[in-house]
Amino acid sequence: MAEGWLRHLAGDRFESLSAGAKPAGYIHPLAVQVMRESGVDLSQQVSKHIREFLPPEGTPPDLIISVCGNAEKECPLFPARVERWHWPFDDPYHASGSDEQRLAEFRRVRDEIKAKIESGLLR
Repeated sequence: MAEGWLRHLAGDRFESLSAGAKPAGYIHPLAVQVMRESGVDLSQQVSKHIREFLPPEGTPPDLIISVCGNAEKECPLFPARVERWHWPFDDPYHASGSDEQRLAEFRRVRDEIKAKIESGLLR
């Protein structure tokens, strides 16, 4: 969702790439649904592993923003010039309860991510 928001809100200013230490291999359908509700299309995004951006095969980013505790702990070491920020969000994948309760959790996290990007990068 963070990649989608950054592309939507500031795609003309930033290149947004999303990856995980343990990628699921797909974009969660509830993430796709709640982002679509906000006018953001995730259909072109793919699940990637953070190691794709490590040399020698990949090009390290200028900035890594980890968005959950696991990601911060499991993110591999990048060259010293890569800036790292940590924005801890709950992972809605782990939400339990009814379909509506899980959907509400995805919406809550979606809105928190948007607010953080707007206040943390777009001010």
